[in-house]
Amino acid sequence: MYQTFDVTARPEQGPPRLAALRKELAAENLDGFLVPRADAHQGEYVAPRDERLGWLTGFTGSAGFCAVLRDIAGVFIDGRYRTQVKRQVAEEYTPVPWPEVQLADWLKEQLPQGGNVGFDPWLHAAGQITSLTRELKGSSITLVQCENLVDRIWADQPAPPMQPVAAHPLDYAGESAADKCARLAKGLQDAGQAAAVITLPDSIMWLLNIRGGDVARNPVAHGFAILHSDARVDLFMAAEKLAGLKGHFGPSVTLLAPEDFLQAAAALNGSVAADSGTLPQIVADALGDRLVPAGDPCALPKARKNAAEIAGSAAAHLRDGAAVIELLAWLDAQAPGTLTEIGVVKKLEEFRRQDPSLRDISFETIAGTGENGAVMHYRVTDETDTRLEDGHLLVLDSGGQYLDGTTDITRTIAIGTPGEEERNAYTRVLQGMIAMSRLRWPKGLAGRDIEAIGRMPLWLAGQDFNHGLGHGVGAYLSVHEGPQRLARTSHVPFEPGMILSNEPGYYREGAFGIRIENLIVAQEAPALETSDPEREMLCWRTLTFAPIDRRLVNVAMLTACERDWLNAYHQEVAEKTAAQLSPAAKAWLDAATAPL
Repeated sequence: MYQTFDVTARPEQGPPRLAALRKELAAENLDGFLVPRADAHQGEYVAPRDERLGWLTGFTGSAGFCAVLRDIAGVFIDGRYRTQVKRQVAEEYTPVPWPEVQLADWLKEQLPQGGNVGFDPWLHAAGQITSLTRELKGSSITLVQCENLVDRIWADQPAPPMQPVAAHPLDYAGESAADKCARLAKGLQDAGQAAAVITLPDSIMWLLNIRGGDVARNPVAHGFAILHSDARVDLFMAAEKLAGLKGHFGPSVTLLAPEDFLQAAAALNGSVAADSGTLPQIVADALGDRLVPAGDPCALPKARKNAAEIAGSAAAHLRDGAAVIELLAWLDAQAPGTLTEIGVVKKLEEFRRQDPSLRDISFETIAGTGENGAVMHYRVTDETDTRLEDGHLLVLDSGGQYLDGTTDITRTIAIGTPGEEERNAYTRVLQGMIAMSRLRWPKGLAGRDIEAIGRMPLWLAGQDFNHGLGHGVGAYLSVHEGPQRLARTSHVPFEPGMILSNEPGYYREGAFGIRIENLIVAQEAPALETSDPEREMLCWRTLTFAPIDRRLVNVAMLTACERDWLNAYHQEVAEKTAAQLSPAAKAWLDAATAPL
């Protein structure tokens, strides 16, 4: 299987590792050390070698960091992980709600007399350090660049990943690497910039039409790149990864060793564009005054999917939807109490693996039943595996990495007979998802402007959820892709071709969880009879097709428009996926998509 169920970290492992790290603090005359969940490339996902936060603390979420001081160790986590962190860290660690509590404020409270706090300059972005330095001004707390102290005590730290890199076919990419480089280089020329430094792995993969395997669930390879204003590219990547790519790179791409990257960045002439939010501090130091914080030049072009990428994603979603339907039909035939979470995960992967274009799952499948469903990013292990009992809700959040697209779908499923409270909360979540799916909005708006629409039904009941409404999704790339997001913190305007998730939820700690998720792509909205002719409008097109559990819908709560949307969606699910289903799944689907 792609997914494993091993316990990767235990709370009891944290305290002795924390004690060892504190010995290193004393040896270096430091009062603290920052441990991020990051690598030198500043992507969201990291290889086992870079799982320093999980190794030290036991917390395995995809975002967060730890500030280790002499007498306290704060684990900073956002709203998605408030329940999870309680299960995973020992009492020697103190969970800190972030961003409600900012690191600078916490450090000033814990170190009122000041002190020296160390950090690895490869693992912290320049923008982070600039902001933190500014916020600590006047506190007598000094940030000190130093060797990574976790690496010093991690005796069995895994080796750097060295997976082979493959070419991404033009039929899927929709644009040649040479054309992408020329297009982005023209932007550098227009801005008067000599080059751009690119550290994000998915940006490099997109720019050069390649895919790798250095990070589980993400088809990316570790490396660095410098794009010059004449469209030349210096690619700093281990030669053994590129052995199978003879003939893929043209003469404008120069292959260099990763250890040469810092010196090459320091030798650049003229102004150099980079994203200060992802550029390691050590590289920013090497660039000095030449650094222009202009953002990653690949970010927006990568987010605006072209016609080939959208078509590939749509095709992948139809095949993936068929696999999910097979799973749902199979699950519905099992009696409550006969299955566990791991059994569901294994069966879903079995159905997905029947597609020869599947290369991996797009993240560890979340299959949380009962109170596990309230852990937003729950990962089932051999020790936590729970039986699906009558009255439970099962939150099933999963996806696939196919050659033509990346999928991400969540369905919440009734096991046996659901309770009234669960059905009412589920219906509010569904209403929020439908509201966003139906939305038309003026061009120029960002996530912060429209995200509340997906929350309103919950807000009216005094309820909410502690994660964004949606994230960007790549084209056979990372399942979490920026810069676009359906979140109150996102200022990036939506543009045609951007793919996002639409996933409201509700979580009652210790009881149940609910989440419903489809992927949607922004497109120009067709004109209406009442449309202002001068006003450009956008709308969403749904990419995900799998039934929504009608047993959990309180039909009396739906408006006529909401009921019509759900019936129309289910009709489309049946029409688009029927030909790919087994007879048993097709029969189940007919009943599951019957009009309300």
